[in-house]
Amino acid sequence: MDLSRRSFLSAAALTAATAGLTAACGGSGSTGTKNGKNLTLWYWGGGLSDKVVADAKTHFTEVKLTAAQVGGDFKQKLVTTLAAGTSVPDITGVKGEDIASFLPNANRFLDLNELGFKKISSQYLDWKVKLAQSKDGKQIGFPIDIGPTALYYREDLFAKAGLPTDPAKLAAQTKTWEEYFALGTELHKALPGTFLVNNTSAVFSNVVGQGTKRFIDANNHFIGDQDHIRTAWTTAVRPYQLGIDGKINDSSWNAAVSKGVLGSELGPAWHALDIEQAAPGTKGKWRVAPMPGGPANNGGSYLALPKQCRNPEEAFKIISWILSPANDARGFTDAAIFPAAPAAYKLPAMTGGDAFFGGQKIIEVFGPAAQAIPVSFEAPADAAVAAPYYTELSNIEAKGKNPDAAWKDAVSQAKQIAQRQGVN
Repeated sequence: MDLSRRSFLSAAALTAATAGLTAACGGSGSTGTKNGKNLTLWYWGGGLSDKVVADAKTHFTEVKLTAAQVGGDFKQKLVTTLAAGTSVPDITGVKGEDIASFLPNANRFLDLNELGFKKISSQYLDWKVKLAQSKDGKQIGFPIDIGPTALYYREDLFAKAGLPTDPAKLAAQTKTWEEYFALGTELHKALPGTFLVNNTSAVFSNVVGQGTKRFIDANNHFIGDQDHIRTAWTTAVRPYQLGIDGKINDSSWNAAVSKGVLGSELGPAWHALDIEQAAPGTKGKWRVAPMPGGPANNGGSYLALPKQCRNPEEAFKIISWILSPANDARGFTDAAIFPAAPAAYKLPAMTGGDAFFGGQKIIEVFGPAAQAIPVSFEAPADAAVAAPYYTELSNIEAKGKNPDAAWKDAVSQAKQIAQRQGVN
């Protein structure tokens, strides 16, 4: 699938050893279980602004907040901990791609509406709020961020190739995917060592995200063989067929970005941090334009309160403060965490020019994209059912597998997974 800071930073150091985390976390059976004066927070590297979290520790003097950045497979560690019912954090992050899988077990979390979220929910994008609601209306997630997508591109490489370099002019010539691919063909012709996209999976995930349907519908029916997914597949395969696909599905991405092997990147707002960290020497050479075909959402996470939370009222105050529009804007400055609160988009922290992007005010691209993202239903089994499509796209790139054969295999495997997951 497309590069994600959540996976890109999965090797971030665990700030406490497993034993240390167990001792620090609240929940049934752990030290200080009933001590509502001690609260613990789990998140992952890049999931929150470290500066805002540090300030929260001093801002809330009635409790002692202990925050731990948990490395590795965050979801698996959280699932295991919740199932055990011991050493459960009082506050936890939940990644956007995982929230649907937690909804069937919403009873493992507190309903944030009962703690006051309902009164402030209008401050956050409605579609993002609803993605963390159970069928009976229980709100288990407080939005941290979203992932409005755009087109990142190397202004200097585009200039060498004689292509438009101004974001507005480029946007006018890349409204559709075919126009974008045509531009990529020109880019590769002028600069044979430079490719338009990192891999076909990046295109596929974004095209799927631009629609209102995914792999399973609201009635729990498999729809991964329908036209909307087939169209996304066909679109994704096009850069491979045109020879403008970098076929990068491994750790060589950093070098590709740094050395100009990739002339553009499709990705969400938080992907800017990936690019900056991978290629600091390219500062000032990148620009941002709207994504061909319209915006999509990729990622964006939540904070939740497990039912074992020792002081729900105080914990809710803490997450409300951390995720207020003002602190959301700070998160964007600190770590490219794009706010789910539109009021933040007008704050100075987000409206200034970005030096890495040549002084461009990138909020002018991401802000409108955030509010135009189409709403689609995401079933708990969606990620599992989608996996074969990405595997087969990689097989096309790595093994030269026929795209039609790969499609048939992807659908067949997806149907089998859907049946095992209880999808009709």
